Amino acid sequence: MSEEYKSLHQIIDFRMEKLNKLREAGVNPYPHKYEPTHKSQYILDHYDELEDQTVCVAGRIMALRKMGKASFAHVMDSAGRIQIFIRRDDVGEDIYNHFKLLDIGDYAGVEGEIFTTKTGEITIRTNKLTILAKSIRPLPMVKEKDGQVFDAFSDKEQRYRNRHLDLIVNPEVREIFVKRARIIQEVRQALDEQGFLEVETPVLQPLYGGANARPFTTYHNSLDQKLYLRIADELYLKRLIIGGFDRVYEIAKDFRNEGMDRNHNPEFTMLEFYWAYADYEDCMKIVEDMVRRSAESVNALKVKWGEMSIDLSKPFARKPILDLLKDVTGHNLVESSDDDMRSICKEHHIDVGKNANYGQMLDELMGTLVEPNLVQPVFVVDYPKAISPLAKTHRNGNPDLVERFELFIGGTEFANAFTELNDPVDQRQRLEAQAALKERGDEEAQPVDENFIQALEAGMPPTGGVGLGIDRLVMLLTGNRWIKDVILFPAMRIDNQ
Repeated sequence: MSEEYKSLHQIIDFRMEKLNKLREAGVNPYPHKYEPTHKSQYILDHYDELEDQTVCVAGRIMALRKMGKASFAHVMDSAGRIQIFIRRDDVGEDIYNHFKLLDIGDYAGVEGEIFTTKTGEITIRTNKLTILAKSIRPLPMVKEKDGQVFDAFSDKEQRYRNRHLDLIVNPEVREIFVKRARIIQEVRQALDEQGFLEVETPVLQPLYGGANARPFTTYHNSLDQKLYLRIADELYLKRLIIGGFDRVYEIAKDFRNEGMDRNHNPEFTMLEFYWAYADYEDCMKIVEDMVRRSAESVNALKVKWGEMSIDLSKPFARKPILDLLKDVTGHNLVESSDDDMRSICKEHHIDVGKNANYGQMLDELMGTLVEPNLVQPVFVVDYPKAISPLAKTHRNGNPDLVERFELFIGGTEFANAFTELNDPVDQRQRLEAQAALKERGDEEAQPVDENFIQALEAGMPPTGGVGLGIDRLVMLLTGNRWIKDVILFPAMRIDNQ
């Protein structure tokens, strides 16, 4: 009976029997080391120069056709797959019997000459076989015939929970994470070339700040105090600017205790960089260049994202947020009271609750009426001061506006940036206003960070700062609409089964 018709318990017992037979035959099914000479794809790409030469490959067996005196298998390594041919007369009866104890999922090292079968498939004629790891638990049953895949391992939740299996049986998933690494490398290189220094700041913080979000809390026993997982790197990176570094950046994990959806995971990767003597205009230029060169690195200047076709090759547009909101509401929202905002939300059938403050209502209007229509790249600029506690008042003379931009692509926010507020008196007042919102029930408002304000009182030069979501950038450039598809191990509810 084939494994297809056995229960999981039966399969594991059957494979354990094979494992014991190998050990009884004097075979170590878990050796310490193996040295392959070539990757599978290199052999396929360089067949003309490797024909009849001896090579060694190592990988996981993904297909088996066992026959009496000769058999075929496909071995998959990190580069791809290659067929092997093994014959009893070539390897001897003992080795061939060992091969017949192998299953799909086992690791093997194969040494042999390169040739082409009658059907034209490049193959290794095995003269030496080494078992490298016996697989006890079977892989998901995936069948292939004539290039078509049947019974694919496609259940999203199971794939996220068992990423190791997802990577094994869905090779295209591996390519997403290869591209992710390439994109991060390109982002890092773009900043390094501009003279930025990569630094590291604390994950565990005595006080959270730098964004409007609920934190995760923990407790340090030796210090006997509550600590928070950082929600942003901003306030520590600014201290480095105060300390004399001109250009710093960090690519790091941040944590926000908020809802989960296609764009949000509680643990996510952010880039933040801070640039002394620069402003938000300078930051726009470097962000646009960074996004474009990252797209070029994975051949994604023009990308299909869901139903949207996005072109990253053209200059990014710039539009003031209040102009965008006025176009859809007919109101100048910077002059609107909380009661006015509530009426406008009601007019557009947006339920904000009786305790919502100005910033929360503006965010709802923006997210509902404007953001879904921002398909091509656009810098939304010049935000109300009331929702931007860390940004500098606009130099155009309007005291209600700050120099801030957010980058939107495909209806999604990718970056948030300011000409940073470096006036410690103004900063204290802004954070105290945030603390008042928190007292009134806004769980995402920021607390007053006395240590940061004291650092700011030592003097910080004019500075531009940016936060850019790495996960969302990878989503865009790989054509994925769900953040869990670009995080190797996304957050999941505990499976009690």
